Amino acid sequence: MVMLVSFFKDPEFANVDSSENESIPFRGTILRTKSGKFSSVSEPCVSCTTFNILAPIYKRLDQQNQNVRESDFRAFWLARNERIVDWLLYESSSIICLQEFWVGNEELVQMYEQRLGASGYDTFKLARTNNRGDGLLTAIHKEYFRVLNYRELLFNDFGDRVAQLLHVQSVIPFLQNNDDSMQQEILIVNTHLLFPHDSSLSIVRLHQVYKILQYLETYQRENKLSQVPVMLCGDWNGSKRGHVYKFLRSQGFVSSYDIAHEYTDSDHKWVSHRNHRGNICGVDFIWLRNPNKSIKPLKISWAEAAFGIIKYQLQKAQLNEKDAFDFLRADNNGNYITYSDFCDALKQEMKDLWVQADVDGNGVLDYDEFLRIWYCTCSEHIDEDSNSEDSNEGITKEAFGFAVKNAILFPREVEKGIWPENYHLSDHARLTALFSPVRLRCSQKSL
Repeated sequence: MVMLVSFFKDPEFANVDSSENESIPFRGTILRTKSGKFSSVSEPCVSCTTFNILAPIYKRLDQQNQNVRESDFRAFWLARNERIVDWLLYESSSIICLQEFWVGNEELVQMYEQRLGASGYDTFKLARTNNRGDGLLTAIHKEYFRVLNYRELLFNDFGDRVAQLLHVQSVIPFLQNNDDSMQQEILIVNTHLLFPHDSSLSIVRLHQVYKILQYLETYQRENKLSQVPVMLCGDWNGSKRGHVYKFLRSQGFVSSYDIAHEYTDSDHKWVSHRNHRGNICGVDFIWLRNPNKSIKPLKISWAEAAFGIIKYQLQKAQLNEKDAFDFLRADNNGNYITYSDFCDALKQEMKDLWVQADVDGNGVLDYDEFLRIWYCTCSEHIDEDSNSEDSNEGITKEAFGFAVKNAILFPREVEKGIWPENYHLSDHARLTALFSPVRLRCSQKSL
């Protein structure tokens, strides 16, 4: 009973009408200016919120007894999630992407669907595979967008991770134009990548991003959507220092929060998560890619990122390039690495990566081919079927995209790299970004 009383006294469970509202980043089309004051937004804007809401089956209530979880106490998880919905509805973002949504509890699912539905949202939920209990929820406000298509991506790999893809169209055109062919549509992805329980899983997480981008590329090509902006939202379980961040940057994506605050790739000033080990880090992102972005072919970018991880792991073991080559070829008497040796060393079969490493296709890696991995260089010839420019490359066309107006993390202390001890709504901060539509000139290309 003592625990329950202190739980409800927590300031995070105060009314939405409390003084905490000073920290609300956006409500509808309200923008916080650089000075911290609110101002009305006269131009049409789109807001997007991503939030890992910490599934009750994972929320630990007693650090001395890790088996005591919030899911065992209905009053606890219901009050906390009601509070989360209060905040979401007060902000009223056009797009809401939630991770660690407790899909295994029917009462909680109905509460979210009913309250969000009553406030004008279409909701889409997706459970992780193998009955993990949690999953994703994406909500699209019907006043802003109509959902044209919804797809589910099951990675079917370690960690049972999944992703959602929504193809939406603006209800009222953001930009009035004379070109009826200009698509005012968006592709939205919501995902929660694998937690790096050890560094060997970094390449698995990177491969999950590769699968998402492959799926996006295929969907855009099949539906002739090369001229639409893409938003990737979620918990990426990796910071700006990681290979996933660098991979997405190479694919033309920008972090909305970092753009809004004019941070460079090397700035590490904010955090968004305190994990079960007590470490704080910035792992939650709303990525934006406009259709005018020039990007490196996907397979090349993926190979360079993956080979970079391999080199990093080998260097961590204090191996130079020759020692690393000897390590990967294992007990092989020849001066080459076989496919089975390669997979054994990486603890998984990754055929795409092998094909790109085995340049001459003879089924083994010689030392020269291995040096390509070591120095993370890939040739254009490995990407013959990728998204290279076609004969329309020189033709320009007007397209629709977004400019980042602002982005805010809550609680606000995390923006300074501090995790507040009195914050218990989740072990993640909530990230909300505001975008304004813009006209872009880009090459008329086919994916």
